[in-house]
Amino acid sequence: MTTETAPETVLIEELTNFSNVQEIETVISGMAVDHNAMVAKEEQGYLWKFQYGSVEVFVRLTGETDDDTFTVWAKVLQLPVANEADLMRKLLEMNWLSTFEGHFAIVDNEVVVLATRTVAELSPGEIARAITIVATLADQHDDILKAEYNG
Repeated sequence: MTTETAPETVLIEELTNFSNVQEIETVISGMAVDHNAMVAKEEQGYLWKFQYGSVEVFVRLTGETDDDTFTVWAKVLQLPVANEADLMRKLLEMNWLSTFEGHFAIVDNEVVVLATRTVAELSPGEIARAITIVATLADQHDDILKAEYNG
């Protein structure tokens, strides 16, 4: 009998023992304009902010327990705007199939792109995908929506 750990067991342990904080920082460092991001350690966890294209992207991680949350959002458009009813219809239609795990929402009188979930079973791939989707959708739509509804 040997006391060595099987290679596949070591690999599984390495894949499951990643830090959400480290993964978030790795993703952001690859996406941030000029590789410049800010992070704040808060009572409620961590908050990152970075520039991606023409939008500021925010990432909040409230902690590492299954009940904590991972949230990514980016501001797209300040309200009120001209023809707000038309804008709301357009955002709901885009939410149907074109936003993947992200979605448009309104918070503090601003249209944002948002993705959120609990930390339970959160994988590095999900972290990267959520940050990428939110940043990309916001950057693709902010100038178009501003031109159409702030004109």
